[in-house]
Amino acid sequence: MTYPLVRDLAAEGFPVRLTCGVPGFSTQAFYAWSKNPVSCRDLEDAYAINALIDAHGDDPAFGYRFLVDELQRAGIEISERRAWRSCSQQKLRSTTVKNGRKGTRPGPAVNDDLLRRDFTAALPNRT
Repeated sequence: MTYPLVRDLAAEGFPVRLTCGVPGFSTQAFYAWSKNPVSCRDLEDAYAINALIDAHGDDPAFGYRFLVDELQRAGIEISERRAWRSCSQQKLRSTTVKNGRKGTRPGPAVNDDLLRRDFTAALPNRT
């Protein structure tokens, strides 16, 4: 975000209109930002991230779904998707990891081959 740069340059005596024109945004957008530099959403995200970090520090085995439950018990309303996004940005991951994936290797045939189909080729590129 270049709004803080514009604010610093304006404090040094550069015209706001000129410093806003170089990056290509309007002076109206700068003045709207200067009234409220931190949005309510950003502030709520910061509080939620701090709560997620604290809850994860208490029990690092929790994933984001359990962390959401912990925060909701503490009175902080947060959705699972928002918690997932915040946890992935902060690299908060569960310490328990599943070993391998089940069902990725083909198992035995489920049904008997009643038609006795044989799809093997005697030589490559031959039918």
